[in-house]
Amino acid sequence: MRILQIHNKYLQKGGEDSVLENEKNLLLLHGHQVEQLLFDNTTIEGLEKLKLIYKIVFNHDSAKILRKKIEEFKPDIIHVHNFFYVASPAIFYEAKKQHIPIIQTLHNFRLICSGSLLLRKGSVCELCIKKTFPLAGIQHKCFQDSLVKTTQLTLTTSLHKIWGTWKNKIDTYITLTHFIKDKFAHSSLGLNPSKIQVKPNFVEDLGFQVQTNRKNFFLFVGRLSKEKGIDIVLKASLIHDFHLEIIGGGEMQNVVQEYAQNNPNIVYHGFQQKEFILEKMKSAKALIFPSVWYEGMPMTILESLSTGTPILISDIKNLNEIITDHHNGLHFKTGNAEDLASKIRYFETENISHLYKNARNTYLDKYTPEINYKILMKIYEDNIKKQ
Repeated sequence: MRILQIHNKYLQKGGEDSVLENEKNLLLLHGHQVEQLLFDNTTIEGLEKLKLIYKIVFNHDSAKILRKKIEEFKPDIIHVHNFFYVASPAIFYEAKKQHIPIIQTLHNFRLICSGSLLLRKGSVCELCIKKTFPLAGIQHKCFQDSLVKTTQLTLTTSLHKIWGTWKNKIDTYITLTHFIKDKFAHSSLGLNPSKIQVKPNFVEDLGFQVQTNRKNFFLFVGRLSKEKGIDIVLKASLIHDFHLEIIGGGEMQNVVQEYAQNNPNIVYHGFQQKEFILEKMKSAKALIFPSVWYEGMPMTILESLSTGTPILISDIKNLNEIITDHHNGLHFKTGNAEDLASKIRYFETENISHLYKNARNTYLDKYTPEINYKILMKIYEDNIKKQ
């Protein structure tokens, strides 16, 4: 099979870039021909605002680039991971003209939320999900705290709702969980649920570490920000003094450093490479994942499961679809430091040996490369048959 991946790179590399490369390598491993068409948002810097609006809504240049790529590579299927902003929805129209099935992975909520996270001021926000032209996002400047940028983005998604792009020009959407599928299926996009398939992310097998080889500390890995819940973990450390190691950087780094200076049981490692993180993950009693928003399919969670590391996780929807309470981790009330502290005490005093085995089995049952490959190929094959 000849697969063309399309991705619009962000200004800063993120999880979507990793997923793109993981899928490419997986497909190549199974003998498929894979090429990538990459767009880059740095090329829009310095453009006049009117021209920028025009290109974001429909970039004819991107359509021409795709047309040339199709002529050269002759793909059987096109898989898009991100099209904001340079690629633009123009690529979907070009793919349809060429009668090539096109798949779109929804890595975030951008089509129904200008902020992309369904999060505002540290809390879940769903004001815009069912609005064809969501003025609330513009009012609150939800994209990069900019009225102009939010208006541009909202104009793009809204016009293409009216034009039927999202319903008619994309053959199949992929969401990472059933919860996310439900959000899009009941949104202003007007999608038939049958057009949305669920395929999670995956990670390579990082190796199972048994409980008896672990040390007496809990681990936080991620961006040091309120939406990621690091402040909740720090507050929990004041309620119950436990051994905590923190890896990551972000706007709350100074706060974390202050806590670490005042509490010998808190160790802050700063930003670290994957090898260091993996070593800590295999040594920890559990990973703490205290996000206050829905998230998508965090790679950190999958890596933790692969190593057999249970997760103390917010009970917020979507995340509670990935981690089952008292099976492969423990739930605590979202945003509640006291409840997190009580779950840490439980973890320290009760018999939780089954959580380690179940965490590993969850990975083996759902998130291995081979399982992911089978799901992805079925999506591809079903769409090719429809043409």
